[in-house]
Amino acid sequence: MSALLELREVRAGYGGITALHGLSLSVAAGQVVALLGPNGAGKTTTLKVAAGVHPVEAGRLLMGGRDVTGANPRDLARAGVCLIPEGRGVFPNLSVRDNLLMMTFTGRSREEVEEVAFARFPILARRASQAAGTMSGGEQQMLALARGLATDPAVLLLDELSMGLAPLIVAELYEQVAEIARQGVAVLVVEQFAAAVLDIADHAAVLVRGRIERHGDPDEALRAELSDLYLGSAR
Repeated sequence: MSALLELREVRAGYGGITALHGLSLSVAAGQVVALLGPNGAGKTTTLKVAAGVHPVEAGRLLMGGRDVTGANPRDLARAGVCLIPEGRGVFPNLSVRDNLLMMTFTGRSREEVEEVAFARFPILARRASQAAGTMSGGEQQMLALARGLATDPAVLLLDELSMGLAPLIVAELYEQVAEIARQGVAVLVVEQFAAAVLDIADHAAVLVRGRIERHGDPDEALRAELSDLYLGSAR
């Protein structure tokens, strides 16, 4: 299976402190890859590098086999890379409808953006006139996903989708993520809590102190090793 997104021997850091020590990771179209690890492992840095919003000190970033190391993040976004950061990234004082309206920069009409969003997340249609910041955390995360999907991404990068949400809501959101992947999107999901994502992941990698310590199928052997690799994550 050929990689749509690939990080090859990437080193990256902050002010002389190395966060990623030669990380290699790839995601194919239609695949969900879970990047697991404790706080401070370098997971968010990995997503930022993949989206072009954090510089690479060494190594390469490839998309569809093409070297895009150092590319402008806007160019990567136009090429189909969509990052949904931790904290959901919606505009709390704007209505759901106006949050979606901002995605018409992609060239789609308001009607098209809303049709896709409301079909995938019917609750958003019922909240269309409501200020996004007054919705529940799960509904805000649905809006963040809907906004991202309005760009019709080839690569979807998700940072801590489960943050602060009830397990039932998290399971519902990840069912949607699995469906997105089935439509051919390459999905890289960063999670601290393994149980939230492993049921839908095709591949998993465990990042500890900037290095991938374990990777493979999300089978029972990997799950059993998680608590040894880092504490507090395999719940």
